[in-house]
Amino acid sequence: MSTLGEFEPKRPDSYDVSWCPGCGNFPLRDALASAFKKLNLKPTDIAIVSGIGQAAKIVHYINTHGFHSLHGRAIPIASALKASNPNLVVIAEGGDGDMYSEGGNHFLHGIRRNSDITVIIHNNQIYGLTKGQGSPTTMMGQHTTTQPFGVFEEPLNAIALAIVLNASFVARAYVGNKDYTADIIAQAINHKGFAVVELFQPCVSFNKVNTYQWYSEHTYIMQNHDPKNKMIALQKALENDPIPLGVFYINNKKTFEENLICYKQDNTPLFKRSTQIDKIKHFIDENF
Repeated sequence: MSTLGEFEPKRPDSYDVSWCPGCGNFPLRDALASAFKKLNLKPTDIAIVSGIGQAAKIVHYINTHGFHSLHGRAIPIASALKASNPNLVVIAEGGDGDMYSEGGNHFLHGIRRNSDITVIIHNNQIYGLTKGQGSPTTMMGQHTTTQPFGVFEEPLNAIALAIVLNASFVARAYVGNKDYTADIIAQAINHKGFAVVELFQPCVSFNKVNTYQWYSEHTYIMQNHDPKNKMIALQKALENDPIPLGVFYINNKKTFEENLICYKQDNTPLFKRSTQIDKIKHFIDENF
């Protein structure tokens, strides 16, 4: 029985979901819808931009505005969308491979830019769509379809990286605790600035190591943590086993949209403004 309510996809006929039974994307999708309900958002208030991968297919399975983009390119598209319509709740989402590998450069510079968007990373520590290759977050020693003798590269610690880069909001949760995950997502959406939310979710088909049981046994929720203290946040981010969950770091600073000249004296979203061809032509003639 679906708990999505008004966020259930509206289709004239039944639709197939390509996620495997038991996939961690299902509770993640439910937690996302719960966060929207918690914030009293309507489907028309929200736009989700995704990349490529099993995680990125969520735009087809939840009733909001959605754009299924190119591999690793969700963040710049979401940033442009927010800049053109600051009144929209904009979410960029994708898997650990999509966001940290193909989209790694956009992850870094998205943090620097500080657009007022929420970036949700489905971290199952494997490439699920392409049948189980090691991803940027696969643990050392784990055997995969492309690393049969074991992964020897150190996994990316994106939480620590985001804190070092002074990201505006950095958090992690585990989808096995759906209510807690929904609360973390809601906090991220409410935060003004670039909000990074990494969500542990099992790939039941291609990762037999990081299972629901494994995440339950190897994670814990931080208590009495001060997210305003950067150095303590970094220390927590470097903990390996058990792995901390919660809001690591909050840094309130001006957003990309607030720094744009076009919004200094006029709050009208760009997409609602008329094109002033004469001024554009004059600018080109005077400067080029």
